[in-house]
Parts: sequence; structure tokens; C-alpha cells
Amino acid sequence: MLRVFAQAFRTPDLRQKLLFTLGIIAIFRVGSVLPTPGVDVPAVRTCVDLAGNEGIYGMLNLFSGGAMLQLAVFALGIIPYITASIILQLLTVVIPRIEALRKEGASGQAQITQYTRYLTIGLALLQATTIVTLARRGQFFPNCPEEVLQDDSLTTAAIMIIVMTAGTGLVMWLGELITDRGVGNGMSLLIFTQIVASVPSMFWSIQTSRGWGVFGLVVVVALIVVALIVFVEQAQRRIPVQYAKRMVGRRMYGGSATYIPLKINQAGVIPVIFASSLLYIPLLAAQFNATSSWALWIQDNFTRGTHPAYIAAYFLLIVGFAFFYVSITFNPKDISDNMKRYGGFVPGIRAGRATEEYLAYVLNRITSAGAIYLALVALLPLLAFNVLNPSDGGQTFNNMFGGTSILIMVGVGLQTVQQIESQLQQRNYEGFLR
Repeated sequence: MLRVFAQAFRTPDLRQKLLFTLGIIAIFRVGSVLPTPGVDVPAVRTCVDLAGNEGIYGMLNLFSGGAMLQLAVFALGIIPYITASIILQLLTVVIPRIEALRKEGASGQAQITQYTRYLTIGLALLQATTIVTLARRGQFFPNCPEEVLQDDSLTTAAIMIIVMTAGTGLVMWLGELITDRGVGNGMSLLIFTQIVASVPSMFWSIQTSRGWGVFGLVVVVALIVVALIVFVEQAQRRIPVQYAKRMVGRRMYGGSATYIPLKINQAGVIPVIFASSLLYIPLLAAQFNATSSWALWIQDNFTRGTHPAYIAAYFLLIVGFAFFYVSITFNPKDISDNMKRYGGFVPGIRAGRATEEYLAYVLNRITSAGAIYLALVALLPLLAFNVLNPSDGGQTFNNMFGGTSILIMVGVGLQTVQQIESQLQQRNYEGFLR
């Protein structure tokens, strides 16, 4: 990985893209620690120290890089965009118009992206209003006696809501800038940045609370898990495809052999992000009415990652989203029709419907393995670190080394390095041809 980055910095245009990406990330981190107008910064820091990494606060700290608990300008971060993307993906199956847009290519995808932007701003406005309302009522940090706002006037609340909503719009724009003019997927890199920003403090909390022995064991287990994730992420099933020879005019076309690569983890880190986001919603909703029976049930069953209800819900959501995401991103019927149109076939399988059924069969088997792999990676570190019986109930270990954080860090890192390598190879081929 270091060799790839060194070669990229020696290439002028790639170096410019990398520096541009790093500059955007720096701006993003500044906005993540810049307090929103009207926030009492010392009081917020006191409340954050009291809350620690337990329950919903650990999850908020993980996904926002600490920005939400500090009520920063980028407090909402990328969460509204993730939620909007989930909703649009679900609506693709329900609304035929969106399904038709998805099949129209670049123009349809641009329209869906525009819908996602509008929905992101709407959700950001709703979530910002929720956070500010909780802060005004003293419910954002229920166990903290400090007043996190300088005053509870409506003017201050309106300014905070506008600033947080505008911050979300700016974050979305920064992510799109990275995608268009930088290296890698902008939104994924911003999520990666938020998670990595929380790693040093969590490492230090492990060392201070448990000592160097447990700290060394945590590092070794984390490295083993990362190595296994890299191995599985690179694995794929290659379905051979041959193209028959055909005459077009006086020229002979076809006769080549290729393959369709199907990754074991075809869905990537998306199911884990979706599952974590959905589990975050009931925890946030329970903050509004902490004394009701349903809120108490959620706090008893979903605030600790070791609870059987939390584990079962997390497992089922990951598996369900894995199948759902693969079904809308890889259509065996479209692949079969394209192969038949250009004279391609899988050896031993008839073209047309038989090929479609074969691809669906293979895809379902691979997706089953990939979904179980995602769920195990998300849950096994949590269960393993819970054996250590840390003083915080395993929550710090869960946030740092759970499937959400590890899969996002490793997955985004691999995708970014692969994109840099592909651009390096493209430039090397161009130089060779010249």
C-alpha cells in the first residue's frame, strides 16, 4: 500500500488529486471540531467525558468522529446522506419510476442523485431539529447537570438548526468533490475519516483502563481480523464466458474467452452501514421519551452490544441488506441478455433463461456465504472482546473493533488503493504506447 502511494505521489496529476483529497479531508475535520454558535463548549466537554462510550453515545461518537456529541458544525456528518441512500434504495423496488431511472444509465443516475440530495437536506433539517430540541430540554446528555447551550431562546435554536443543516449540505458537496476531482469515493472516504478519527482515543482508553497486556492482545486480534477481511474481500468466483465467432461484413469477430467475476462479498460494506444506521434510529427515538415502556425496553436490549436481542437484530439486518443490495446491483437477467446479444455463453449452459437461472443460483450461494461472513465479522470481535470482561462492558471494544469500523476501514482502504493502482497502470500503458 505504501509503495502504491509513493508511486502515486511521483505522478504529477495523481499527486494533485491526492493532495486535493487530503485538503478536503482536512476541511472536513476542522468542521467536525468547530462548535455550532450558541454551544457552551466547556459544558459539552464535561458532558462528553461523563457519557463516555456507553450505549448510543459510543455509536454516535463512532459515526460522527466525535462531532455530534460536541454539537459541531458538521455534527450530523454523513448520517443523513446514508439514511437518504437507504430510503432511495428501498424505493427503487417499490416505485417503478425510480427503477426506470436506474436503468436509464448516466442520466437516470444523475436524477436519482438529485433526489438523494434533496432528501438528505430534508433529513438533516429533521435531525438537526431533533438534536437541538433534546439539547434545549436537557435530554441530549440526561445524566449531565451542565447546560450545553448558552441560552435556550428560539433564535439560538433556529441558528443552530440552520448551521447544522448547512453543514450537512457542505459535507455532501465535499464528498462529491472528492469523487469528481480526487481519488476514491468521496462519501466512503468521509465515513472512513470519521471512524479513523476516533481510533487513537479508543486505543488510549483501552491502555489506561486495562493495561499494556490487554492492549497488546487487542492489537494482535485486530491485526488477525484485518488480515482475514483482506483475504476474503479479494476472493471471487469466476464464471467462464466464451463468445462465438461471427462474421460481420468481411470481418470475423468473437472467439474470445473471458469470465464474470463474482466477489464473495458482493455487497461490500453497505449492509453493515445500513444495519448500524437502522439500529441507531430506535436508540435516538428512545431519547425523546425515556420513561415510556417501549423506550425502557430499547434501552435494556439495544444499548449493550452483548445482549441477545441486539445480536439477533444486527445479524438479521446485515444478512437481509446483503441479499437486498446484491439483488438491485446485479441482475442475472440483464447479464444473460447482454451475453446472448453478443454471442456469449457459459460453457455447458444454454444461452437465455438457462444462463439466467444458473447465474441466479451461483449468485444466491455466494451471497449466502458473503452475508454470513459480514455478520460474523460484525459480531465475532464483539463476542471475543466481551470475554475480556472490560470495565465498560465491552462497549469501547465493540465500537472500535466491531464489524462496522473494521469493515469500513479495510473496505474503503482497499477500494482506494485499487483505484490508485488502476490509474497508475493506465498511465504506464499510455507511456509504453507512446
